[in-house]
This record gives sequence, C-alpha cells and structure tokens, in this order.
Amino acid sequence: MTDKNFMRVEDVARELDVSKSYAYKIVQKLNKELEAKGYITISGRVNRQYFLERTCYGGSTEDSERK
Repeated sequence: MTDKNFMRVEDVARELDVSKSYAYKIVQKLNKELEAKGYITISGRVNRQYFLERTCYGGSTEDSERK
C-alpha cells in the first residue's frame, strides 16, 4: 500500500481550497463515517478514494453512464 492511497490534511486543504483547520474537521468527519462502517482509520489522513466519492470530485456510475 502506498501513501498515494491516503490524503493528508494539507492535501485536503489544497484540493478544496480551505484552511488547514477546516480540512482537519473534514478529515475527522470522513474518518468517523469510515469507522462507523467498520474500517480502521489513520488520524490526520483519509482514504483518497473515499474522499473523492464523498466530494464532487468522485465519479459516480450515473456520471459515467451519461458520457
């Protein structure tokens, strides 16, 4: 598993153009969602695929079918 699978707070802040403190809140929220689903999380990092799915950057199957 490579570090590319996870996004750090700095990456989230840059991707969403928000402050680092707000990015921490987003990472915490996403990690709580993952924990509720039974996944193990890493403090200060979030799974890149889950981040993309939960933000407007993730491609859903509906979007793929429209193209």
